[in-house]
Amino acid sequence: MNETDSRPLSTMAEAAHEQKHISPGMTLIMALACGMSVANIYYNQPILGIIEQSFSGQGTLTSLVATATQLGYALGLLMLVPLGDRIDRRRLILIQTIALGLSLAGMATAQSAWTLLIASACVGITASVAQQILPFAAELASPARRGSTIGVVMSGLLCGILLSRVLSGYVGEHYGWRAMFWLGLALAGLMGVLLASTLPGCPPKTNASYGALLKSLAVIWREEPLLRRATCIQACVFGSFSALWTTLAYHLDSDYQLSAEVAGLFGIVGAAGVVFAPMAGRIADKKGPHFVIGMATIIIMASWFIMGLWSTMAGMIVGVILLDFGAQSAQVSNQHVIQGLRSEVRSRLNALLMGGMFIGGALGSAGSSLAWQYGKWDAVSVFAAILALVACAVHARPRVV
Repeated sequence: MNETDSRPLSTMAEAAHEQKHISPGMTLIMALACGMSVANIYYNQPILGIIEQSFSGQGTLTSLVATATQLGYALGLLMLVPLGDRIDRRRLILIQTIALGLSLAGMATAQSAWTLLIASACVGITASVAQQILPFAAELASPARRGSTIGVVMSGLLCGILLSRVLSGYVGEHYGWRAMFWLGLALAGLMGVLLASTLPGCPPKTNASYGALLKSLAVIWREEPLLRRATCIQACVFGSFSALWTTLAYHLDSDYQLSAEVAGLFGIVGAAGVVFAPMAGRIADKKGPHFVIGMATIIIMASWFIMGLWSTMAGMIVGVILLDFGAQSAQVSNQHVIQGLRSEVRSRLNALLMGGMFIGGALGSAGSSLAWQYGKWDAVSVFAAILALVACAVHARPRVV
């Protein structure tokens, strides 16, 4: 028996699960829950300057809040998401939602920069509940509609990524940064109620121990070249995407004298591209996801040329829309690729893809912060465009990595 498999579970339980299908209403709730959960790892970005003011003399530590949150998210993806193959997903999702609420309370009450960093990492770890929901939706969808279902759920997730900044910028500017994390706690509670009343049970796919699940990640990574390729591309794409949102508030303040609230409002600009995420899923269903991925990497490169060379607010708006459209299209299509590989290890496939993606995002955040310190917006634009170029080069390789 392969290391990634284990003893079969009750045939009757699996048959009952196969009879369940995802309805439009359930799809919408899962999309909303994905957005509400993933939003928590981006609340800090537009208000980093406000947070720094609360911890005077500790700017070096507070500047790492965004990176700590994303690294925590990547850790949660690798350590918690694989449990979706071992534990009833509904139960696991609800437990993680409760833990997310506790982590947000820790953020809101942090009294030192070190405590804030630890709480930030915990928020990232527990917010990985979004990636328990996504493979659940893919599993409930029929194969012919898997791309479009993933597209809808990804639209919710990506709206959460973008609109979280709008909400955070406004709340942070008018009520203080702690108020934003108390509000996040309330939203996590609402999300838990919605999911508890909607999600069906999901029989585990394996009886393997937790240690065996983690060990199997290396086996799956070695056995699935399409997963490796998708992960490398998505890591570069999300690193480029994160470079914008990590440094946007600094750029708008330094070059346009605009506030954190305005930086948050750029999330609305980026959300204009979210409407294309379901369309990208439908195109992937018809033409194949690889076509969409190639198109997306080229669009991302073009967006950074526009933002770097067209030094006006109009250039920023056009570039942000293109960047978000490209990032969303790539993510939907890479999910389409990996969710069609092996149904019995979907949670672990998703853990590897999204873990790699958020490691790329953390590196993109850290790299763009360094680029900003040494060369301001021009250096950030070059750095992010190089990441997109690497993604395009990996996609264009005739052999799978």
